[in-house]
Amino acid sequence: MLASLNDPIAAIATAPGRGAVGIVRVSGKDVAAVIQAVCGRALKPRDATYLKFLDARGEPIDQGLAIHFPAPHSYTGEDVLELQAHGGPVVLQLLLARCLEAGAAMGLRVAQPGEFTQRAFLNDKIDLAQAEAIADLIDASTEAAARSASRSLAGDFSREIHELRDALIHLRMLVEATLDFPEEEIDFLEKADAQGQLDRLRASLAAVLKHAKQGALLREGINVVIAGQPNAGKSSLLNALAGAELAIVTPIPGTTRDVVSETIQIEGVPLHVIDTAGLRESSDHVEKIGIERAWGQIERADAVLFLHDLTRADAPEYQQGDRAIAALLLEKVTAPVIDVWNKSDAAPSSKHEGVTLSAKTGAGLDLLRSKLLEVAGWQAAPEGVYIARERHVHALRRVESHLAEAHALLAQQAQALDLLAEELRLAQNALNEITGAFGVEDLLGVIFSKFCIGK
Repeated sequence: MLASLNDPIAAIATAPGRGAVGIVRVSGKDVAAVIQAVCGRALKPRDATYLKFLDARGEPIDQGLAIHFPAPHSYTGEDVLELQAHGGPVVLQLLLARCLEAGAAMGLRVAQPGEFTQRAFLNDKIDLAQAEAIADLIDASTEAAARSASRSLAGDFSREIHELRDALIHLRMLVEATLDFPEEEIDFLEKADAQGQLDRLRASLAAVLKHAKQGALLREGINVVIAGQPNAGKSSLLNALAGAELAIVTPIPGTTRDVVSETIQIEGVPLHVIDTAGLRESSDHVEKIGIERAWGQIERADAVLFLHDLTRADAPEYQQGDRAIAALLLEKVTAPVIDVWNKSDAAPSSKHEGVTLSAKTGAGLDLLRSKLLEVAGWQAAPEGVYIARERHVHALRRVESHLAEAHALLAQQAQALDLLAEELRLAQNALNEITGAFGVEDLLGVIFSKFCIGK
């Protein structure tokens, strides 16, 4: 992608399928030839002009709005033409083909996924965190995630990263000055309160990391697997959490043979809830496959709901089955396991570790939801969170590690100033990865290739 960034590009910028309106977008150093050919006239900058879109013979393809955004005041920082037509797939393909035909002499080609946004980043219209926020806003699965992505797009996350970087640069400057002028009697670091600066920087980083973790949780959600013996009420619990009849529920053991999943949200946090086949010894070939798939899901889960049947809790055979499952969970699973005691509506009250509920009546479901948020690590209110990705969290953790090393080295001062300077440099490099203030051709290719065509 980076080898052809000077080419003008064009693409349909709206989702595939039929719609009331569809947009074809063209971007390049100069799109005047395409404007003249398709619109039949020059356009007043940033004004929406209603006109006919013309084919090579001068016949109308469609009619709609044309807007010209001259560089650098556009989404990409280049000349941009947007054609807003009727949203039929055939119409939009004809319009795109006409643009490519009109711009053939200048090398106009179809845009690759994410290439418009990549150019916006490379032309300093947005930084890398904001570019990723655009994709996250499009992909948001909850209202809280969408609002948080909007905050990142507006630059809230980037501003905090820039503030950390500026403070880090100032501290680096002091250390480098001490290294460059060792003969000076003035102790730059002590006089400038380098230790205090580093402590404040680490405190600010901790706050940013906390928000980033919450933002990553809003974006990614967690995978929650419901596991247990047959007829414990796993499918009923999935239906109760989802508020819909997604899984078949019968009194026949082994009804669920395959994985059934649904994404729900609790306080805006996406939870990907997965119902699995009942865990037991079975000679049925199909059921055995379902049980194998169940264990596969359990081993990959972020949290496991180990469902127990209160109506059978005192039966020796049932207790034996639960103990066998518990032993395997302890052996195979590193994620948190929540014991959930179901069918409280049909069983006498009793004390058990975990959450007691009734999937049938809904009693205890709120407690389970709260427990799931606690296990997920959700703490902040959605209003104060910006969207973040796991790569952002990993980068901030590396910054945290380098600053911890710097804190230990600072106490040694002159004996370890070169190592201190190196730790601060590495911390700044990790911060720069978040906003893209460094050479990242491979990383850019991965990030922008996941965008949709036309964005």
